[in-house]
Amino acid sequence: MSFVSTLRQWDEAVACVEQRDPASALSIFVNIEEKSSKIFFNIGCLYLNNSELDEAEKAFDRSIGKDEHLAVAFFQRGVTFYKKERFEESLLDFQQAFKQLRGNQLIDYKPLGLRYKLYVCEVLHNIGLVQAQLGKWEKAQENLLTALSLRADAKFSHVDHALDAILKQKLFPLVEIRAGLLFRPNKNYVAELEKRDYLGKAKVVSSIVPADEFSGFAPLQPQVDDVPSTPKVPEVLRVFEGEPHTVLYEFYPETKEELAVLPGNIVFVLQKGSDNWASVVFNEKRGLVPYNFLEPLDIVTMTSKPMQIEPLNENDDIPAPPRRAPPSRPVGTEGPETVNAETNNIREFSGCIVKVHFQFTIAVRIAHGQSYGVVLQTISSKLKLPASTLTLCYAKESIDERVNLEDSEMEAVWNSVKDNRLTLWCSVTEGKRVPHEKVVALYSYGSSTPEDLDFKQGNVITVLSKVNDEWLEGQCNGKIGIFPSSFVKALNGDQKCE
Repeated sequence: MSFVSTLRQWDEAVACVEQRDPASALSIFVNIEEKSSKIFFNIGCLYLNNSELDEAEKAFDRSIGKDEHLAVAFFQRGVTFYKKERFEESLLDFQQAFKQLRGNQLIDYKPLGLRYKLYVCEVLHNIGLVQAQLGKWEKAQENLLTALSLRADAKFSHVDHALDAILKQKLFPLVEIRAGLLFRPNKNYVAELEKRDYLGKAKVVSSIVPADEFSGFAPLQPQVDDVPSTPKVPEVLRVFEGEPHTVLYEFYPETKEELAVLPGNIVFVLQKGSDNWASVVFNEKRGLVPYNFLEPLDIVTMTSKPMQIEPLNENDDIPAPPRRAPPSRPVGTEGPETVNAETNNIREFSGCIVKVHFQFTIAVRIAHGQSYGVVLQTISSKLKLPASTLTLCYAKESIDERVNLEDSEMEAVWNSVKDNRLTLWCSVTEGKRVPHEKVVALYSYGSSTPEDLDFKQGNVITVLSKVNDEWLEGQCNGKIGIFPSSFVKALNGDQKCE
């Protein structure tokens, strides 16, 4: 079967789904002789929607067989296994989908023809549900806490509900892809299927009437008005004329001239205006983004390093402290002088940076090769909890599950350090809860970036962690963000929260 025939049948099957005739669509897809990974995915989705789980499993198997990096196919096969109550296999597929995200917050499949975004927080949501089905409640809670920290929008409130259910050791609904979402063929290829009349209608350009003064052929005429003197430069080439930048903060457009971007996206700045707005190109779209949301990117540094696939559950980078200085206290008030954040630069310390996932995330610095007792005591001091109540785990390379940290494991732990960074997980035994410090706002503080926490004078704030001597992370009025420590005081009367 030719590519044109396959394309024509593919487009016809998608049209049947839009007309709410999935049976005809499935018949057309099955009869395509040369099926791609996307077509097998579509077949699996149609079988899954009909609750024909065995056939759906076979279709997703063949889709993954043709494209082993298609994360959304692993996700759908995980849903299929879950509905067949084969929870061990479902867990492996959801973990594989998580791995294929490669540390990204989401994968947008729209450029490939599927109008769907696979979010890492929803993959972790399903991992937590399967672990709950297997009776692994602590691991389920850990994954849901991670999902809560990685959710990109308030619309993912189901993650909060899932975490509440896990704390009560109850199950919660599975996240599924909406029925009717399929991979569509490239619209440009489909447009080429339509018949075109390249000759057009015949016109009289000469006359055989003797009395007619006109004879010969009409001169060539321009087909469009205002023909440009020079060809238009392709947009792709214009992109490379700009300066590459990395997006630091999430930005949602408020006008049609602005462009939506997410942290980690790479954009090309074509022009920076005096009003601090930059004209950028991202995903072949041009728009405006605040320039202080961007950071220049060194292309040479990016391309000179080989791409590395991080192991499962170790693909989160430790967030750097805020680059900007905190705002000064209101004029006429008393308080300690702010400390230059540069004095706490991590590069001045030659030890290992250890990121610890708890009910919130902390980072500590520990000299390489220290014993288990030193590591435990350092984390205990940071959390202000007795060391006897803490249990530490790490992700061992030889197995998929986390292993409790002990003296016998320390050599393997230090050997697993990459780029001077190590990730650990911490839990509290004996049902003890983590005491969060409460502070009260001395002055009102308005957020200037998406990561800030705004509050009014007199609000009580729960401190979650200490970023550095000048910034704290806290929760107030249902929101979480960072704020200057000089704007608050502890409820016990201290001026500055340590």
